[in-house]
Parts: sequence; structure tokens; C-alpha cells
Amino acid sequence: MVFDSKRAQLWTIEHGPRGGDELNLVKAGLNYGWPITSHGKEYWGPINAGEAQEKEGIESPSKVYIPSIAPGSLHLYEGEEFPRLNGILLIGALKLTHINILDINEAGQVLEERRYYEELGERVRDITTDSAGHVWFSTDSGAIYKISRQFQ
Repeated sequence: MVFDSKRAQLWTIEHGPRGGDELNLVKAGLNYGWPITSHGKEYWGPINAGEAQEKEGIESPSKVYIPSIAPGSLHLYEGEEFPRLNGILLIGALKLTHINILDINEAGQVLEERRYYEELGERVRDITTDSAGHVWFSTDSGAIYKISRQFQ
């Protein structure tokens, strides 16, 4: 969960059932559905995890991951080292082994999705930024990576 103070937006990433990982823009008083709605399937068979994917009175996700990426972390970049990333969401993917980068507009809509570091073949567990604005991420193997300026 991260809070974007510039846009006054609260974001959550949900590690859902098979095919049901979600990114949600959380707004007060809204219902986000679990376990009534889900885009995922039960792990033990091809049966829907919820009653429906969408239902009146239940807020739909801003983004659904099919196939699942198995999110390990959610981070909002607010540093100066990578100006192009300011206000961008970074998501660590455990299953598909990458960092997922999402450009979001003021309305909370996903404008663009990019994936980086797939070639490492590492499950990205956590992403953080230090006081100088450098981005660091850790993986299940115990490796810690610092993202360089070449990232832009």
C-alpha cells in the first residue's frame, strides 16, 4: 500500500487468486469486492474465485494482471535521481520476475505499463528509494540491486 500525497491517492496491490492480482485506487466508502468479485480462478481447478468479475456497487480494479505477476511489493517513486519516474508506481513481480512500472494519470487510470529486469530471472521481493533518490530492490535469492542511470 502506498499513498501519493501529491495526487491524494491511496494505492494497494493485491496478490489475488490465480489470474486475480489487482491494483486498486482506494477511495473512502467504496467496496472492493473480495470475495464477491474476482478475476481469478481457484488454484485447485478452473472455477471462478468469486461470484463475478464485476458487479454493481463494487469498485473494479484499476489494473488486473492476467496472467498473475504475483506482486511482492508496491512502491511510489518520489525521488530526484530519476525525474521521469516521479509519481510512477513500481511493482515487484515474484512469478514473472520483473519490475512492473505503471504510469498513472490524475484519475487513477493506468496509461502505460513497462517491465524491466526480466532477464535477471529473479523474484523481486521489495523495492525502495534511498534519501538520494536511488532505487534499490531485493530478490528471493538474497541479492540486492541498485538501479543505475541507464535505467531511464
